[in-house]
Amino acid sequence: MREAAFAKQNKDKWLKFENVLRNNVQVSPDELSALYIEITDHLSYAQTFYPNSNTLRYLNGLSVLAHQKIYKTKRESRSRFITFYTEEFPLFFAQYQKQLLISFLTFALFSIIGAYSSATDGDFVRLILGDGYVNMTLDNIDSGDPMAVYKEMGEMNMFLGITINNVRVALIAFLFGIFFSLGTLYILMRNAIMLGSFQYFFYDQGMLWESARTIWIHGTIEISVIIVAGAAGLVFGNGILFPGTYSRLQSFVRGAKAGLKIVISTVPFFIIAGFLEGFVTRHTEMPDWLAILIILGSLNLIVFYYVIYPIKLKRRHERIHSV
Repeated sequence: MREAAFAKQNKDKWLKFENVLRNNVQVSPDELSALYIEITDHLSYAQTFYPNSNTLRYLNGLSVLAHQKIYKTKRESRSRFITFYTEEFPLFFAQYQKQLLISFLTFALFSIIGAYSSATDGDFVRLILGDGYVNMTLDNIDSGDPMAVYKEMGEMNMFLGITINNVRVALIAFLFGIFFSLGTLYILMRNAIMLGSFQYFFYDQGMLWESARTIWIHGTIEISVIIVAGAAGLVFGNGILFPGTYSRLQSFVRGAKAGLKIVISTVPFFIIAGFLEGFVTRHTEMPDWLAILIILGSLNLIVFYYVIYPIKLKRRHERIHSV
């Protein structure tokens, strides 16, 4: 490519990046790093094909400025862990509400399909949940304690086991996005059908309320953040499918980083869900009002953090920068 054509093709990106550096436009460290990677790619290209050119000198200057700013930002971010969850991530996640909605609708649809399939096919529940689990639960129902499965393991062991397993499921939902988002949709479908079949099974046994009030104590957060992890997988997959103005490789890397950031946000919630399942769900004797309070509180927390707060933060950010 001729130097003039190369400069014309990338000029807008360079000017945008220079504006960020010279005018102290507020961007996240990760976003700044992504921009820096792109500029260094252009710099390497210019070093190869346009040595001793003005283009090379210009890009080299931008690279030096970017390196200084990234180093300064990282050194000053002593409270990065807190600001990641309170400011950086919610603002970042505001742009991915569409993927979150798709993930939610997919999960809801296949949950309904799972329940309907269980209602129309007597063997479907056993096919999905396994004979061992179904027979064990039927025995627990006959003995008068349908939720006994949550009391069989020690609190701490259950907490650790469930938390690790849930994080594993979230990572799989994210990583399967590499299969052009279809892998993530498959993971959501599989878990949703299992949930729908599970709930219909208890309905069929006349235990729908007893199961719901118990299971959703931890399940509200657990299922919600699996859906969020599904959104992460869709972000990853879309980075491969829709590169936009970036190269396929650059878009792949950006999608992977964005999806991983979303998955990281779910870890504290999985810890909360694991704690509830390990230490709270087992107390099936608790009054209904307390179970409902925990469920509604968990739902409000998830909706606020992943939907309401990101949108509010984005609008506030836009108002500040439009002045």
